[in-house]
Order: sequence, then structure tokens, then C-alpha cells
Amino acid sequence: MSSSAERVSAGSVVVEELDAARAERELPALVGLLKDAVDSGASVGFLPPLAQAEGEGYWRGVVEAAREGSCILLGARASDGALVGTAQLLLAMRPNGSHRAEVAKVIVHTRARRRGIGRALMLAIEARARGLGRTTLVLDTRRGDPSEGLYTSVGYSLAGVIPRYARSANGALDPSAFYYRVLTEGGQA
Repeated sequence: MSSSAERVSAGSVVVEELDAARAERELPALVGLLKDAVDSGASVGFLPPLAQAEGEGYWRGVVEAAREGSCILLGARASDGALVGTAQLLLAMRPNGSHRAEVAKVIVHTRARRRGIGRALMLAIEARARGLGRTTLVLDTRRGDPSEGLYTSVGYSLAGVIPRYARSANGALDPSAFYYRVLTEGGQA
């Protein structure tokens, strides 16, 4: 998926790269997706309720990072063309990190969950990382969230847990779990 025109079909969804121009055009849908995730309790860095301006500001930053080449943004589309999921690959830009990247904001709309979309996004992110020579992937999530099952099912290993790491909507300080996956040239970890 080296360009925004290349697509990977995964069951009932199509996963495609959204370049900066495409992401900018998709801004309302991206904000809606983030708002749905945050307002439904997902641990993606924001607290509910997500204000429209906060969501727009966040996605404008992602657009700029995509334009600069430090972020790869993938979108998952349902058969009707609606954007139902996203995932990001944040590329380490320093010379000593040119082999690694962070997987971030793996989001699936609440109405589209439990259909394999998260898995399709994770596999597409991994394929894109391999294509860029990124062999060490890291991510974090709130400990105990359903996303942990997704990450382990696609080969991520738990590196550790930090207590009291992220604030939840109810004010609690929840632990975060940090995961990694080391990719090889042949496709296996």
C-alpha cells in the first residue's frame, strides 16, 4: 500500500491508505469516528465528551504528520463507502529508530465492531510497516480492554504494564499495557 490508491480487501471492508489530501477531505468522518470511540469509553487519549474542535484539531495534526511523512493513516471502509475504522503507523524519524514504528489509534466505529475490521487494520498496518522496512512495532492500550485480545491474536507480546498511567472518564487512573511485535523479512515474527 504505497499510495492512497492501493487497497486491500478484507472481508466486508476495504482497507486503504489515506494520504494527507484524502484525510483532509475525510475530516468530518474522521472526527465522527474519534468522537464515537471516545464517547463510548475507548482509551485513545481523550476524555468524553469529545468536543468537535478538539477532534478537528487532533485530525489536522495527523494530516500534517501524513504530509510530512511521519504518519501512515489507514482507513477501513464498509461496502457502502462509509469510513468505519482507522489505524496509524507513527514512524520513528531519528536515525537510531528507522527500523521501528508505533501503532496508534486503532479505532472501529461501535456499529461496526466484532466483524474483523480491527484485525484487518492491524494486518494492513503490519504489511505497510514491512514495506517500509519497519520491523519493530510497539503499541499501548488500557489494561483489561478488549483490544488486548486483538493485539495478542495478531502476534503482539506484552512488554509490561504501568499502573496509574491513563485517566479514564470516571477519573480513575488506569494501568496501561505496552505491547511489541518484531517482524521478520519472511512474514513471521
